Amino acid sequence: MRLPDLNDLMQDLQLAKQMAIDDHNPNALVIATIAQAKLLGLDKPIKDVSPNNEVKAGLGHFYGRPEPLTPEVALAISKRLEDEY
Repeated sequence: MRLPDLNDLMQDLQLAKQMAIDDHNPNALVIATIAQAKLLGLDKPIKDVSPNNEVKAGLGHFYGRPEPLTPEVALAISKRLEDEY
């Protein structure tokens, strides 16, 4: 028996997300999406130091938006990922 690789785990979580969508279970969808983000390393803060020595952190800076990620945006991202896989 082989250990699952990243692709196997992502497929399993994608299936879990589809089941959550089919069952209209947003909590399960969020949990599966967070698990995917953790597997991909997207849960780590991103730190950037500007030329003015100002430290910027978080995904908002990565995407060029200083505001925090809202649940609506997270759901849109998860739907986009679902379409890609």
